[in-house]
Amino acid sequence: MFSLSELAPLDQHQNTCKLLKPWWEVFMDYLVVLMLMVSVLACTVQLSRDRVVCIPSELSLNASTSVHQSPSAGSDAGFTTQQVSNIVSPNINSPAQGRRTHLVYQQYIYVSQVCYHEALPVCSRFFPYMALLHTLVLVASGSFWLHFPHTSSRIEQFLSILAKCSESPWTSQALSQAARHETIQDLQRRPRCTPVTSACFSIPAIRAGRSSIDSGTESPLLKRSVSPPSPSPSTGSSNSTMSSVSLGSEVHFSSFMPSVKVPRPGQVMSLGKSDGEQARALFERVRKFRSHCESSAVIYKVYLAQTIFKLLMAAVVMTYTVPFLSSLSFSHVCHPGEGTLVGYATFDCVHVLSSLLHKLLVAYLILLGLYDLLNFHTLGWIFQSCLRKYSFQSSKELFSLNDIPDVMNDLAFLMHMVDQYDPLLVQRLSVFLSPVSESRLLEQSLERQWGEERLHAMTSTDADGCTSLQLVALPRLPPALFTLSQLQALKLELITDARFTSQLANMTSLRELHLYHCTPAVDPSALAVLQERLEILHITFSQASQIPSWVLSLRNLHQLHLSGRLSSEGGVGRGWALGSLRQLRHLRILVIQGMLQKVPAELCEVAGSLVKLEIHNEGTRLLVLTGLKRLVDLTELQLQDCQLDRLPSALLALTNLRTLDLQHNNLRTLEELLSLVHLRRLSCLKLAYNRVLVLPPSVGVLRSLELLDLCNNQLKTLPPALFALHRLRRLLLAGNLLCELPSEVKALELLTELDLSGNRLESLPSDLFSSCLELRILNVSRNSLLSLPRGVKALSHLSRLDLRGNNLEELPAELGCCLGLCGGGLLVERWLFISLPSQVRDLLSSSYATSEVYFEDYSRPKSDTFPYSPNQWSFSSALESQI
Repeated sequence: MFSLSELAPLDQHQNTCKLLKPWWEVFMDYLVVLMLMVSVLACTVQLSRDRVVCIPSELSLNASTSVHQSPSAGSDAGFTTQQVSNIVSPNINSPAQGRRTHLVYQQYIYVSQVCYHEALPVCSRFFPYMALLHTLVLVASGSFWLHFPHTSSRIEQFLSILAKCSESPWTSQALSQAARHETIQDLQRRPRCTPVTSACFSIPAIRAGRSSIDSGTESPLLKRSVSPPSPSPSTGSSNSTMSSVSLGSEVHFSSFMPSVKVPRPGQVMSLGKSDGEQARALFERVRKFRSHCESSAVIYKVYLAQTIFKLLMAAVVMTYTVPFLSSLSFSHVCHPGEGTLVGYATFDCVHVLSSLLHKLLVAYLILLGLYDLLNFHTLGWIFQSCLRKYSFQSSKELFSLNDIPDVMNDLAFLMHMVDQYDPLLVQRLSVFLSPVSESRLLEQSLERQWGEERLHAMTSTDADGCTSLQLVALPRLPPALFTLSQLQALKLELITDARFTSQLANMTSLRELHLYHCTPAVDPSALAVLQERLEILHITFSQASQIPSWVLSLRNLHQLHLSGRLSSEGGVGRGWALGSLRQLRHLRILVIQGMLQKVPAELCEVAGSLVKLEIHNEGTRLLVLTGLKRLVDLTELQLQDCQLDRLPSALLALTNLRTLDLQHNNLRTLEELLSLVHLRRLSCLKLAYNRVLVLPPSVGVLRSLELLDLCNNQLKTLPPALFALHRLRRLLLAGNLLCELPSEVKALELLTELDLSGNRLESLPSDLFSSCLELRILNVSRNSLLSLPRGVKALSHLSRLDLRGNNLEELPAELGCCLGLCGGGLLVERWLFISLPSQVRDLLSSSYATSEVYFEDYSRPKSDTFPYSPNQWSFSSALESQI
């Protein structure tokens, strides 16, 4: 037996989904139930009583045909001519002869069965089953939008959030505060109303019939569980979560009507610690759910498609079912065509269920017509109302929450559905969409919750020993922040009213500041502290106007990282809007992530101190690079995602350049490498993720090159001049179309890393192992190697060898001489590793924790052979990544 508590959750989802069903959807559900009952009744009656009764209407005159049959045929049939004549023309006066076989009764049964299938219309025989099938399809499609895989999760989460918003203590308090604030404003506008009466504090009444809560109507949403809700972490943490509360739990709501009494001076309304934490977590949950739902309108589209399908289905059924009414008759004429056997050619048949089926079909068509009319009404409501946008106009008028934003797409559609059920539920949810309401809540608990102990607990320390603190989505900076004298890096994100006061002088260790979509105001005394101490500044913004003006006065700033839109649609001339950098005379590193159309001319103001410049242009073509010519002291330059199709000529002036990074561009030819002969200090050249087809012989002029990265290009051959770079230590050629590695590679005696993965190599030159003795990392995975030269034993410094994805049949036993491969340095398939001698296997796997660790994909050492990812230079914060 099941207890009531176990059976209660079975009906919980059905009750909560009623919140999203308008009256016409509920009415259509009842109509479908009635149609199902009609069809089931018809099927039951037809299965138990359906039959026809037939009697002959005339005597067959074809007896002579049967009489003159051949004797052989008569004998085969078992009848004589006289017997057939007696059957066709029975003689009433003749006495009965032979055994009694009840043949007449069986003949009538036979005729009734034949006439049931030949004379009875299709509608009389299959209408109940067709009606049942149609009704089941309508039942399945009636609530399809609630159970569609892409919509059910959003709907369940929305109902859970709606229940939380309805039962939260902050909801009633926020509505009361908003109403009280409006009342005070009314008093200030009418100061002559000295007597405090109810007329002075009138509040706009809710439209009659729109609210069901104050009138006592019970909603399946407004129920509270017996156990109290568990507290949730504050929204100050980006990982704040909130336990969901069952929508079927019982909750008692007090009247939400705001009080009309004016609060006394000093009277402050505040929530408890647990209630405040739950309310803050609910704000965060609503914000994430809104961002998720407004990204698409899948619920609206599924609901529209479901309505159109139901309308078409009902119309089609109505079209071909109405003509069946005329065919449902009581009497039918049947010609079974078995006159020789039964003696009659025509029978009059009656269908015993025709009258009942006719009435059931009429009832079914009436219900189907009402169902069709309701679908027409639904389509009219969909197209007349803008269901993909919802404006909280009533909440703005009633409670002075004018900052509630309009919601779009799926969230707007769900709001319209709930508004059809009870507008008060929408008003309670609107409290958690209001930034002003959130600000009021955070202001109440900021002093109490963001104390010095909590800020110390949130402080983290990185590998370099730098202490940092990140504050997210606070109304303002907590006062206890300025007591953290040991804090070195401060990260502020979405702080709407941040302000640095004179207390900033207490933060003696502050050297790094991150501003993620935050524009803090700075007092003059605090600005002097920032000018003296701040060395690293990260700014993430949407528009260049959001960059604080005081940034340009930080004279001791060493690093400046800008991430956001620094270009405009007006053309090249307005591609930089930061302003003069003249006062940043100590700036050494400048990182720009934006969509520039030219290298800013303002960089010449810091040309004397700037040594590193990074521009990540996010796929926007960098048209003008003449501004680089003035940065003569630049030692490192990165131009990534700038859509460059050739090496810039402005590089000729950068004679002190040591590192040149042009990854993720559209370089096809490198003929301009000859012009880089003047860059005598260039030691690092990164050209990965381009479209280079041929490496020109002019690469040999880069005599000081120590790292060359040509990964993920379209190289098929390597010029001999490449191997004239005797200082080369790292050569990265992964992801190309190389079929052969020239034997001239032996000239690179200082080579420590060689990456040839993802090519078409079938063999490796033996000179590679006899001459490049300093090789430590060799990656030849994903090639077509047939064998590995036995000279590999000469590589005594080899610590990482990747042989996966080749055509090797065995491994040389000489790998045991490479002691650096012990403990995980050899990456190879299991079956190939077993082909080694047992003593070599034991030696190579001596440092493994288990016997199968050598098959795993070990994390590679830090190297430029890793695939490029924009996350390497993304300044997105934790909260932005979650959103």
